[in-house]
Amino acid sequence: MSNFVVNGLLQLRNPLLTFRRFRGKINIQRPRAPHYERARVLEIIKPYYKEPEFNAPCIDAERTLQSKKMDNPYEAIIAREARNWFEHSKLVALLHVNSIKQENMFKTQVALHRHNVSVKVYGKSIMRKAVADTRFEAIMPLFEAKTAIVFSPEAAKIKQVLNVLKKTPQLVLMGGIVEGKLLSRNEFMAYATMPDLTTVRAQFAAVLDSVGGKIVGDLQCHQSQLVNMLDAYAKNDSPKDEAGSDSVAGAKVDS
Repeated sequence: MSNFVVNGLLQLRNPLLTFRRFRGKINIQRPRAPHYERARVLEIIKPYYKEPEFNAPCIDAERTLQSKKMDNPYEAIIAREARNWFEHSKLVALLHVNSIKQENMFKTQVALHRHNVSVKVYGKSIMRKAVADTRFEAIMPLFEAKTAIVFSPEAAKIKQVLNVLKKTPQLVLMGGIVEGKLLSRNEFMAYATMPDLTTVRAQFAAVLDSVGGKIVGDLQCHQSQLVNMLDAYAKNDSPKDEAGSDSVAGAKVDS
């Protein structure tokens, strides 16, 4: 009896675990419906996407345009400053900025500042506000990329500006505004070879003076020629008269 109790009832047996696959093949295209509780949870957490309106692209584009039209007070102040530079500068050079170190850019700014020339860099939106409805509106296509602007109160500083730009190949001259007139790159370079206004005025005054003197000389030409011819004729006749008078005087003495 004790052996039966020990061997039959009190004996410990370890469970045998066996792993096996699902009894059938898993259908990926038509999976089996989930359990009811799981289906409820999946239905609750299912994402919901609002269907776009028929004219949603037009509405979004209009909203984007309206957001861009919002005035920025800081940009308005900078645009007013940029317009003031354009209005009071007799020399404006537009430079395309390639990849350049800030150290080299600072050296260029210092070199131009020694000649009383300022370098400014403005964004496209600021320049659009600065030159809109002005005589400088034609330069807007030049600001599609990064562009630096050189301002000088004197147009005679154009030679100094070009000399500094020759030492900085990263800054490419695209054009400029001189005395309120927009010039291309070639015209800008040609303007630098011209003398200053004072020299041109002196040359013009000399030309006018020479023209007036030439007119007076042409008017007096015939009178001067007549006087010279009469003077030469008088000088040629005077020796003959003196010789004739001497011969008459000698004849009287002999008699």
